[in-house]
Amino acid sequence: MKTPTEFALTRRQVLGFGLMLGGVAALNLVPGYQLVAAAQAAVPPAAQKIADHFSSVKSMSGEFVQFGPKGEQTGGKFFLERPGKIRFNYDGSSNFRVISDGKSVVILNKKLNTSDLYPLSKTPLKLLLDDRIDLSGGRVKAIKEEDDLTTIKLSDKSVFGNAMITMMFDPKTYDLRQWTITDAQGKDTTVMIFNTKEGVSFPADTFAIDYTANREVNTKTR
Repeated sequence: MKTPTEFALTRRQVLGFGLMLGGVAALNLVPGYQLVAAAQAAVPPAAQKIADHFSSVKSMSGEFVQFGPKGEQTGGKFFLERPGKIRFNYDGSSNFRVISDGKSVVILNKKLNTSDLYPLSKTPLKLLLDDRIDLSGGRVKAIKEEDDLTTIKLSDKSVFGNAMITMMFDPKTYDLRQWTITDAQGKDTTVMIFNTKEGVSFPADTFAIDYTANREVNTKTR
């Protein structure tokens, strides 16, 4: 199998990682999913326990492998700190970085000297990084409980259209195993995480975004 560094990343593939903005994404229902109506107040206890446990994880680091819509594979290391902060350091010569500082998300490609900035509040990553994983207000679109995996589909149309994030958890430990972002065309980008550590501390600049550098890069490329 090829290593993650052998695959080049496009900007669209990185956007699919968790930054798809708006659009209409079809909910592909499969047998075994329990639909949750928008007005339904009760959430299955198992799903709520998982959400509460994941919300209690205030910091985490580990490795990831990302699979794109066409099977393309990339990988690297990630760092997470609630609320709102995450960093993905991609392997490879393009030196991709995706950083959220709690307010904005920046996609950096040092090889191409590009810096794309988005509001965190307009991306599905917000649902993953909130201080509390909120299952109310019709955000839960479907739940599937299996012996080895609990899957929760979340979306918030008022924030980022019908883009969707599907999170998959170990039903015994409640640990997050992977998530999938469905974009406006219904294409999926899946991220699997492993070798994770919880309760870790990070240097102060881990989630820092250089807004001045972002403005300078985009001014020069206009």
